[in-house]
Amino acid sequence: METVPVPNGQISGNVLLYSKPEPLSIELHGRLGLKKLDRPFGFANAAHAVPLQVTEFGPASLTYPIIFGGEGLTPLAVMSIRQNENLFITDAGLFEEACYVPAFIRRWPFVLANNDQEQQMIVCIDREAEVITEGGEVPLFENGQPSAFTQQAIKFCTDFETERRRTDQFVETLKSLGLLESKQATFTPTLADGTPGEPVQLADYFAVSEEKLAALPAQTIYELTTSGALRQIYAHLNSIMNWERLVGKTAARTPVANA
Repeated sequence: METVPVPNGQISGNVLLYSKPEPLSIELHGRLGLKKLDRPFGFANAAHAVPLQVTEFGPASLTYPIIFGGEGLTPLAVMSIRQNENLFITDAGLFEEACYVPAFIRRWPFVLANNDQEQQMIVCIDREAEVITEGGEVPLFENGQPSAFTQQAIKFCTDFETERRRTDQFVETLKSLGLLESKQATFTPTLADGTPGEPVQLADYFAVSEEKLAALPAQTIYELTTSGALRQIYAHLNSIMNWERLVGKTAARTPVANA
């Protein structure tokens, strides 16, 4: 897979959190660098859910509900029950202490994208990212070559793409075994008189069915165990309890019934 910077490539598709991805090149970006931001993760302040790699399920499950959504049933870390809100980013633009930060967010402002002309993956930067500026403290290029920082970012993006493909294979395995089913996250508020109110629907999503998982043949369970997939499945199932955490954090800001 080609991951070196190339100029003037035409890229396709939209990527969450990225406003203007441009193929990285010394001609266009040779004098640019990254600056320190007062609010480092402010760019993700409105991200209520972000894609997650299967190898991230373990640490992410301690903080977020992990669900499957969208046309491709992409694994997602849910960070709010409301659109355009991230409950885990503080007013200082930092993730709350001890919260796992998904790789999808950590790779910003770099990303791999499709080059329509040459049918390959190329390294891009979000040209409208606030962190990128003329003469930034951390240069993108040095002596006509990608700087050490940029080389590390390219490797991170390349590894991310490898894990994305592995995640796609994991999802295909779940689909082929018929394990994914539609679910609803709901919350029943308690009224002032102590009685339960009307249930509030939080989200529609897909998750692994525990009943279907338990009904799998022993050989299939063995294969899932040896491949590591079963461990990731249980991390996903355990993470579902974090819907209550989101409700509590939302209620601390605005009553859920009025969300």
